[in-house]
Amino acid sequence: MSARVILGVSGASGAILALECARILARLDVAIDLTLSPMAERTLLLEIGPEAQAELEALVTHIHPIRDLGASIASGSYPVAGMIVAPCSMRSLAAIAHGLDDNLLTRAAGVQLKERRPLILLAREAPLTLAHLRNMTAATEMGGTILPPVPAFYLNPQTTLDIARQIAARAVDLLRLAPPQATAWATPDPDTSR
Repeated sequence: MSARVILGVSGASGAILALECARILARLDVAIDLTLSPMAERTLLLEIGPEAQAELEALVTHIHPIRDLGASIASGSYPVAGMIVAPCSMRSLAAIAHGLDDNLLTRAAGVQLKERRPLILLAREAPLTLAHLRNMTAATEMGGTILPPVPAFYLNPQTTLDIARQIAARAVDLLRLAPPQATAWATPDPDTSR
C-alpha cells in the first residue's frame, strides 16, 4: 500500500459517495481507515440496500467505531495522507468547524486540520442557511476543502452512478495521491458544437 487515507461517513444523503470514494481508493491500492456514524449506516441501507455497508467495509483496511476516541486515527502521530468525509452532514460540518471533536469522525477531521493535512468535506445540504455557510467558511479558513457534490453537467452524465463516480474521483484527486481519476473538462471542437 502506497498511502493511507481516512474515510469518514456521516448520515447525510449521498451514501453512494462514500462507496465510490472507497472503490477508487482501493483501486489505487490506498489503505483506508473507515469510521461511520449510526445515521451513515442507516443511510447506506436506505439509499443503496442491505449489502451496502458490507461492501463498503470489505473495501477498507481498518474499521474504527465512531465512539472510540482512543483509536489510532484520533492521533496526529498516526501517519495518513488526509481525510475525506463523504457525505458530510451539516451536523458533522458544524462540529468540525467549531472543533468539538465529539466523536471519532469529527476528532479525526480536527486532527487533519491541526496537522495541516488535506481534509475534503463533501458537504451535503440544500438550500444552505447562514449557519451552514459560516461553518463552511470556518472549515475553509482552517485549511479544509468544501466539495459540495455538484454534478459535472458538462460531462453529460447518463446515470446517478456516473455523477457519484465523478464527484468521488474529484474528492480523491484533491488528496493528490495519484494521477487524476476524474474525467477532465475538454474544450469541444468548434466545428462539432454548432
